[in-house]
Amino acid sequence: MPTHPALSERVRVASVQFEMRRIASLEDFEDRITYYARVASEYEAQFITFPELYTLQTLSLASTLLSPEEAIDALTAYTPRFEALLKGISVRFRINVIGGTHVTRTASGDIRNIAYAALRDGSLHRQEKIHATPSERSYWGVTGGSENKVIETDCGPIGIAICYDSEFPEQVRHLVDQGAMMLFVPFCTDDRNGYLRVRYCCAARAIENQIYVILSGVCGNLPNVGNMDVHYAQGAVLTPCDLPFAWNGVRAEAEPNAETMIVADLSLADLAEARLRGTVQNLNDRRRDLYGSGWKA
Repeated sequence: MPTHPALSERVRVASVQFEMRRIASLEDFEDRITYYARVASEYEAQFITFPELYTLQTLSLASTLLSPEEAIDALTAYTPRFEALLKGISVRFRINVIGGTHVTRTASGDIRNIAYAALRDGSLHRQEKIHATPSERSYWGVTGGSENKVIETDCGPIGIAICYDSEFPEQVRHLVDQGAMMLFVPFCTDDRNGYLRVRYCCAARAIENQIYVILSGVCGNLPNVGNMDVHYAQGAVLTPCDLPFAWNGVRAEAEPNAETMIVADLSLADLAEARLRGTVQNLNDRRRDLYGSGWKA
């Protein structure tokens, strides 16, 4: 397997818009993840991304509404099996899996919302959500992580910004300064207001950093799972707004609130060219003499 494609080669990405609904077994949930990985591989995608918090669907197996503490215990017990699933399908289907996010209690006792990147070389990488939302903090007891680094893949370095994280320009700029040209954003929003906050911020991140941004969200509902009642999503692949890219900065997007998968081809060579000779050159034209990123991690 090549370590990096030439910049002129395409990178094909797939994004799953995942419906939250009651399931009959863990196998039911895992079969759907496996299905999408297989289909994306058949489409010759190098990446597939899943949404934030979609593993909370496993809590619908309980006969009654679990308390937040009981829910965290159940999710934490599922963590090893979930990690093994992601590693297995990435190698089996030879596709890099951005495995959405999963809330779990870490060895230190902290509760974190963690995104996974299972690469087709068999490695598994974790990225904790940096900025926990007020709802995550008050209901689940989630606290934010403190390290945000690019992940080296066979298609170059990528970054992950989990939902609310995409609304903090300095965090994404920190990833771009490390070399990221593609940003994956698993998200979970309950209404259109929340979704548009993420969508508009991701569009801004694509323009100001001259990167591709791939969004994946959940739709549907989980009436027997606390703090996960309703959802709104419209997955998308966003680009800078310049001549080599989509005229409106949208390379692909899903229909709102329908379970589906979108697929798009991206050119890293176009990004490199735009950064050097684009109509605007945001990265090159930064006034580093006046301001810095402010990120210390």
